[in-house]
Amino acid sequence: MTASIKSGSRLSNPQSRGKRRNSKSDKKQQNYQVEQEQEHGSVRIADSVIASIAGIAATEVDGIARLNGNITGEIVSKIGMNVLSKGVRVTIEGSVVKVQLNCVMQYGVNIQEVTRLVQDRVKQAIENMTGLTVDRVNVRIVSVA
Repeated sequence: MTASIKSGSRLSNPQSRGKRRNSKSDKKQQNYQVEQEQEHGSVRIADSVIASIAGIAATEVDGIARLNGNITGEIVSKIGMNVLSKGVRVTIEGSVVKVQLNCVMQYGVNIQEVTRLVQDRVKQAIENMTGLTVDRVNVRIVSVA
């Protein structure tokens, strides 16, 4: 299986070439960062999927209260939409992934121990689910709850 990056590019439907697309449909289109060729065709993994995997894996660790995103993510979560990748930034270079997490820790936990578990869990989840290599998982503690 080979992986290649379509960094910053949007993949379009070949049948729609030559047709004008409206801006609403362009905004809904996913930004695909990883494309893997397999025996029966290709698999495209959106960068937001990798961020969601990291976010879910991190919040499953005891001691993490939640992930803390930017103001846009906070507004979206308040209107009832669940943003699984809130507080996660993913950088993909080739088939190597770097992750940054903004975490809110629970009061009284051992920060060193919990962050090590978060790093291990996120790395393992991304590598097992995508086949990509995780180079770094940087954990930033932004608050205590």
